[in-house]
Amino acid sequence: MLLQMLPREKSHGWSHDVEVLVTLYWLACGASYRVTADKFAMPLATVCRIAHKIIEEMMTILHRVIHFPKAEQMEEVGAGFAHLAGHDGFRSAAGAIDGCHVRILPPAEPQKKSYMNRKLFHSVILQGICDAKGTFLDVYIGQPGSVHGALVLRRSPMYHQALYPPAGYFLLGDGGYPCLQCPVAIMTPYRQPVAIEARYDRNHARARNTIERTFGVLKTRWRSIFLRALEIRPRFAPKMVGACCILHNICMAAGDILEEEEEEGPAPDDEDDPGSTVTDERDLSGNGVCFS
Repeated sequence: MLLQMLPREKSHGWSHDVEVLVTLYWLACGASYRVTADKFAMPLATVCRIAHKIIEEMMTILHRVIHFPKAEQMEEVGAGFAHLAGHDGFRSAAGAIDGCHVRILPPAEPQKKSYMNRKLFHSVILQGICDAKGTFLDVYIGQPGSVHGALVLRRSPMYHQALYPPAGYFLLGDGGYPCLQCPVAIMTPYRQPVAIEARYDRNHARARNTIERTFGVLKTRWRSIFLRALEIRPRFAPKMVGACCILHNICMAAGDILEEEEEEGPAPDDEDDPGSTVTDERDLSGNGVCFS
C-alpha cells in the first residue's frame, strides 16, 4: 500500500522498493544507521540519505492517510465510542485526544532547556486524535517537551482553525485538558465524582482509553521512536514520528493488527493539572509538524 502511494520518480541508484524496505527496517527495529547499513550491505551515508528521503516523501501523503472522517462517517465513529463506553450517551463522541512524549537527543543551549519535560527527560510531543478502532484522525507533532498538553492543544491547527469535531460532536480528553465547548468541544472527567458523575467517569475512561492503546501499539510496532532517544536533529524528529503515524494507519487499513506491549518507554502525557498555559476541509486533517 505504501509503495502504491509514494511518488516513484527515480532514474538511478537503488530501486525505490529497496529504499522503502531500508526505511521500514530502520523505523521498526530501532536500529542505528550502522546496523541497518550492515543488514542491507550499503554504505552508512547511503542509509542515512535514503531514510531521510523516504520520510520526506511520506510527508507528501500525510493528509491522504491521516484525515478526519467525512460527514456520512460520523455516525459510525460515534457508534464505536458508544460501544467502548457501554452507554449511548457517548454516541456523539468524535475522537479521543491525548499527548505522548517521544525521547530525543536535545539540541545545544539555550534551546536544550525547553525540551526537558516534567518527567526529566528531553522530548518532543505527539498530540494524537484517534477513533474507536485506534486509527489516527489527526496528529500534531514537534512542540518541546516542557510545553503543557493544554497549550499544545491551543497551538494545534485543529484547535485554532476549529477543524474538528463537527457541530454536535465532542472529543474525549483526560484531566490535563480543559472542558470546552468552543472552538472545539472537549469532554473531560469530573475531578471529584460522586454517584452519577462517577458512573460517567467510568464510561468516559473506557471510551477514551482507545488513544492510550493506540499509543501503546505505535510504541510496540515502531521502536525507532520509543526504544531509545532519537539520534537525529530535533527539527527532523516530528517528520520521523509523523511517518510512524502514517505507517500505523496503513497497517490498520490493511488489517495488520498488533497488540500493545507492556509500557517500556515514556508514558503518555496524563497530566492532571490543566494549568493556565493553557478549504471546508472537514474531511482533511488539521495535522501538521512544527519546528522549534
